[in-house]
Order: sequence, then C-alpha cells, then structure tokens
Amino acid sequence: MIKKVARGATEVLAPWVWVVLLPFGVAAATESLGKTLLWGFVVALTASVIPMAVIVRGARRGKWDGHHVTNREGRVVPLVTAGASLAAGTVIMFLGDAPRSMLALAGSMFASLVVSMAITFGAKWKISLHAAVAWAAVVTLAVVHGPWWLLLALPAAFVAWSRVELGDHTTAQVTAGSVMGVVVGGGSFWLLS
Repeated sequence: MIKKVARGATEVLAPWVWVVLLPFGVAAATESLGKTLLWGFVVALTASVIPMAVIVRGARRGKWDGHHVTNREGRVVPLVTAGASLAAGTVIMFLGDAPRSMLALAGSMFASLVVSMAITFGAKWKISLHAAVAWAAVVTLAVVHGPWWLLLALPAAFVAWSRVELGDHTTAQVTAGSVMGVVVGGGSFWLLS
C-alpha cells in the first residue's frame, strides 16, 4: 500500500506536472487572462510538454529506463532537449515582449537545468529532479503570490518522500534536489524578477 501511494505521488507530482502548471500561476499575477494563457502556454510547451514528449518517446524505444529516467546516464538527451526547447521558448518570449516575470521564470528554469546537468554529468551523481522542481515551484509561487503559497511545501515534501520510498533516490539525493530547487530555482527567479 505504501509503495502504491509513493508511486501515485511520483506520477501526480512529477516535474513535468509542476512545470506545466507553474507558468500559468506566475503569469496570472501580472497579466490579463489572454496574456496569461499565451505566455503560460509558451513556457509550459517549451519547458515541459516538448521535453516530456521526447522523454516518453525515448522510454518507449528503450533508450532509457522509463519516463522518469531514473538511470543517470540516460539523462543526457532529456536534459539537453529541455535546455534547447526552453531556450527557443525564451527567444519567443523575448521577441514577443513577454513580461519580466515570465522571462525570470524561464531564466530560473534554465539555471536549474545547467546546475542539474553539472551535478549529473560533472559530479556523476543522480540529484532528484522531482524534488528540485517541486521546491523551486514552491518558492517561485510564494515570491509571486505571497507566503500562503508556502503550503505547497506539503506536496513538495510528499513527492520527495516518494522518491526515497520507491528507491529511485537516496535521502541525500532528494535533500540536495530540494536545496537546489529552493536556492537555484526559487532563488534565481527571485533575483531575476
């Protein structure tokens, strides 16, 4: 039963879910409905949907061990794809005169990707991207909307627990991912916005 709950948390609170929803939460604070949908869609598409499509396709073809890419070696293509796609989205936003908050969000996501790639391939260590993305989202939404959004720490902690419970990460990997999310993801959004 506990493993089933952990598997559910890992799926429902996966990085791609946070990254699809987060841009709309950020855009909603400063934009009209139309612009919120437009800029939220651009970031969600380029930061989440396109990279996830590549991940799922690669998993189906056996290029990595599944759609969560738990094997560190398999993360090269997904992370590089995410960076390239997000860079393209950032160019679109820059040329389209997107609000500063959306550019800050893309910048913080890019910073997180760079740091996670450095840790994954430079240090050859499997940091938890589930934890990193969840905690970055918590801090980002608290910066945008206020301290009540820190209540999202509960689902962030839940997904972090699930990664350890399932044996996909160690406690150290999840803790490092959480710290990276707060400092790099949330911190760089705060600095850029």
